[in-house]
Amino acid sequence: MAQSFDVVVIGAGPAGYVAAIRAAQLGFSTACVDEWKNDKGEYALGGTCLNVGCIPSKALLESSENYERVARKFAAHGISVAGAKMDVRKMQARKDEIVARLTGGIQTLFRKNKVAWLKGHGRLSGAGAGGEGYRIEVSAGSGTETVVASHVVIATGSTARELPGVSVDNDVICDNVGALAFRETPKRLGVIGAGVIGLELGSVWRRLGARVTILEALPTFLAACDDAVSKEAWKIFTKEQGLDIRLGVKIGQIVRGKRGVKVQFEDGEGGKSLECDKLVVSVGRVPNTNKLGAEAAGLKIDDRGFIEVDAHCRTNLPRIYAVGDVVRGPMLAHKGMDEGVMVAEHIASQAGHVDLDIIPWVIYTAPEIAWVGKTEQQLKAEGTPYRSGQVPFLANGRALGQDETAGFVKVLADAKTDRVLGVHIVSSHASELIAEAVMAMEFRASSEDIARICHAHPSLSEVMHEAALAVDKRALHL
Repeated sequence: MAQSFDVVVIGAGPAGYVAAIRAAQLGFSTACVDEWKNDKGEYALGGTCLNVGCIPSKALLESSENYERVARKFAAHGISVAGAKMDVRKMQARKDEIVARLTGGIQTLFRKNKVAWLKGHGRLSGAGAGGEGYRIEVSAGSGTETVVASHVVIATGSTARELPGVSVDNDVICDNVGALAFRETPKRLGVIGAGVIGLELGSVWRRLGARVTILEALPTFLAACDDAVSKEAWKIFTKEQGLDIRLGVKIGQIVRGKRGVKVQFEDGEGGKSLECDKLVVSVGRVPNTNKLGAEAAGLKIDDRGFIEVDAHCRTNLPRIYAVGDVVRGPMLAHKGMDEGVMVAEHIASQAGHVDLDIIPWVIYTAPEIAWVGKTEQQLKAEGTPYRSGQVPFLANGRALGQDETAGFVKVLADAKTDRVLGVHIVSSHASELIAEAVMAMEFRASSEDIARICHAHPSLSEVMHEAALAVDKRALHL
């Protein structure tokens, strides 16, 4: 007889494992199905994010930033270091250890909360006997078992989008998986796509000595960002850090040779070619829904591969939910985690919610870029009257002490109500600073509210305070 659970979650990335843990906390018998295997061939929890995404990339970013500080920046502090070298293999081993620690930590959390881990590929296979729940097939090398779930949460994540005609081997032509596993620094690195992944990975290997060229199809840089942010980031990344970023590019033939890869492309100046030792293809991600059994089950999926859901992540099928990268909204781990909690609480007849308009975005370059809410160009296009306050880190005492004065904080507020509509940050610690803005917007705060809060001195957060004051043209240090 098939095992039966109150809740079965398909996928153990951030959205899925959080949904499973929260469901178990709420008293439901819960199982989580996942087929991910690490490079040792072992089943591992955490999905793309923990294994070959968010976590390993941040480990490499930190290592490369530390190397650059030692090699190029510490002299200003009176610290002289001769002959600094980067051991790339040791850097990779450190990254792998962090990944193993965190994925193992999820196993511990599953045991603590009594979540059953079902190893293998999960797919919907129909309704249970007598219409009770849904049957889910779990297929692994040892065979296939079927479990029955009263409620199903689909959290199968996303995969790297492919370029037509380009074969990714994760040796010379790589997606995010291969780009995180280089055993030595390439002399010439090509990157297709100037989005989050392309910029972060390009930054890692640029700091370690690679000559990096990034080819971007869009005619504008970081088009999703506020214009002030994209202009500041362009100046920093191209003029100060030396990333060669080409915009408005049309990719032609890509050929792998004995000594690397050759990319034919066109830009505003005509046809050109790029020769590089390694090529990273980072042109976005697509929802992982093609082997889910959706058609047989009657689950609605749109023409882009996303599962159709309502505001509470309910699908068209009763008691089946979908969260994370397989549904509308930004493909961000923290957004998926919040949806996982919301769904578990809705199953328990509680009132969870996720506001997609107040999800923070972060690009972990150096300096970091973070934002939440509307951009200035969006407010203009909507005809929303607003006021703006923008303050640089250049005169901030903590930023000067850290020798990290690049960037600014920009606060946008409604001209009539003063409610904060958007906050945009370029800073060495933007990923941490944005949390104050998210909190303010979630509780419908005004720029005056932020301006009246006492911020520690000296701290980077004082620039948030000053930017809020600047909305009303009363900044104290500008």
